[in-house]
Amino acid sequence: MTEPSRFDQANAWLQDHLPQHALSGIMYRLTRITWRPFKNAFIRAFSALYEIDLKEAESADPDHYRDFNAFFTRALRQDARPLAPGERVVASPVDGHISQIGVLDGATLIQAKGQYFALDALLGGDAALTQAFTGGSYATIYLSPRDYHRIHMPLSGALLRTGHIPGRLFSVNDATARTVPNLYARNERLITVFETGAGPMAVILVGAIFVGSMETVWSGVVTPPYGKAPHWQTFNGEPRLARGAELGRFNMGSTVILLFSLGHTAWAPEHQDGGAIRMGEALGQVTRVAE
Repeated sequence: MTEPSRFDQANAWLQDHLPQHALSGIMYRLTRITWRPFKNAFIRAFSALYEIDLKEAESADPDHYRDFNAFFTRALRQDARPLAPGERVVASPVDGHISQIGVLDGATLIQAKGQYFALDALLGGDAALTQAFTGGSYATIYLSPRDYHRIHMPLSGALLRTGHIPGRLFSVNDATARTVPNLYARNERLITVFETGAGPMAVILVGAIFVGSMETVWSGVVTPPYGKAPHWQTFNGEPRLARGAELGRFNMGSTVILLFSLGHTAWAPEHQDGGAIRMGEALGQVTRVAE
């Protein structure tokens, strides 16, 4: 990543002064309009603008989708995203670009060149989770509007906890990551924590402008409505999801952050910051099975 330009700084200032949640609420309603001429035109224009590969989708026909959001979160053909073989292989949970990948410096993560943020802030101040992932490995994957927007399990796991942390809705693209301090710890996010063969694993869904809606397969839509205080739930190991199973989805694009505890995983050396990856591809390997 390069240093932020004056345009980046102006863009960040503008976002900071926009009514982010109100705009996301408007987008939420627009993407759920079922009137056929509108939603079909929306789907066709979006597909052309972002060069969506409709051959991968279960259906390329706009009439197949109830509204634009159904298209945006469309299912793919079963053979479109083969899962890397091996139960100890960490599969990418999403399509996207790797913004950052590496090992935490204690309890600090890299956001972008010259930008860092604290693990405890990302995790909503939860001391136990912060301790569990301190010194561990992390990967930040950005989903662009053209990407597949369902989120899948990197490893098989049993759900332990979730935490919805209210916050801002800045864009999460590279330009904003270079410019806005503590971006991922400031934005609204949904933390999901699983027990896996590699110990605890966190899959964190980070909201963004026009992406105020996130959902999981066990609870459905989490936002909206937007809360004002963190909300945690304990699940005690249920549901259990297989590696590659759908975990949830973004209703519009955003970012996923993966966390693993110290000494249990290693990232594949071919993956670099900024590199593209697809859901199901090998992102890393379990190096030590949890006791």
